[in-house]
Amino acid sequence: MSMGSFRYLYGPVPSRRLGRSLGIDLVPFKTCTYDCVYCQLGRTTNKTLERKRYVAVEEVLAELERKLAEKDIPDYISLAGSGEPTLNSGIGDLIGKIKGLTDIPVAVLTNGSLLWMSEVQDALMPADLVLPSLDAGDEPLFRYVNRPHGDISFEQMTDGLAAFTKRFAGEVWLEVLLLAGVTGMPSEAKKIAALARRIGASRVQLNIASRPPAEDFALPLSTDQMLALKGFFPGRVDIISENERGGAHVSAFVQVRDVDILALLSRRPCSSADVASGLGIHVTEALKHLDALMKAGKVTTVLVGGRTFYAVVGLMKASRS
Repeated sequence: MSMGSFRYLYGPVPSRRLGRSLGIDLVPFKTCTYDCVYCQLGRTTNKTLERKRYVAVEEVLAELERKLAEKDIPDYISLAGSGEPTLNSGIGDLIGKIKGLTDIPVAVLTNGSLLWMSEVQDALMPADLVLPSLDAGDEPLFRYVNRPHGDISFEQMTDGLAAFTKRFAGEVWLEVLLLAGVTGMPSEAKKIAALARRIGASRVQLNIASRPPAEDFALPLSTDQMLALKGFFPGRVDIISENERGGAHVSAFVQVRDVDILALLSRRPCSSADVASGLGIHVTEALKHLDALMKAGKVTTVLVGGRTFYAVVGLMKASRS
């Protein structure tokens, strides 16, 4: 049974890379160093490099203890959410204290833009897995695709990725999101692959914009196009697909409230199957809640690649404004 609403925790959410992932949101909505054209949360409203304690570590830990008491064990505890988590200067303290609470592995999903900072590298050392991004092979496309803060250079960012990966004792999985007509062509993929080889991550994960993007021109590649580009990349290379995930684990003891679903949808648009998988309920139960939320005007739908995604109404308006 739900033990009350959570302000900083959401899910577990169904992750194409991490299974069932319990998310922790460490910054206010769309506080980020980038304003990526493909972002499923829409456009960045606070583009910044300022690191501070946006969210109190003590409050996050209190919520996590409540969540762990529900005995719904996720595959990972993931620091991600509504913006760039490494902007929270308390992230290292939080990771260390989470490790003291549970054996569930801790993953950090980051755009990698601040890994050149020694204090950010230090903060992430206790994590089990770090998943940074690399979406372009040169400065012009970096500016076009990621729209970074003006004080972040492409060279600085890539040097930081390489330095962190060399130093980190855990695993680094490098995500490369390819866009049709932009970076999803052999000439550009080869540039990104050369950088991936220098960075030396444990694996490279090729991804596409499979959810409603911030910009309508951020278009996905087909599976065949992804397979054609895979060979340029070094080492273990995964192609991330919506079809890779298994069915939902349904628990007879979970009672999901509308606030639980809204908390999930406020961080990412989801299909009905995503909601069911993430919250451990049957898809028909998820659809019942989603239908009620749509009738109440709190949730809307958007069609992407022939799939229907649900999102909080305010989120979709913000992403298109």
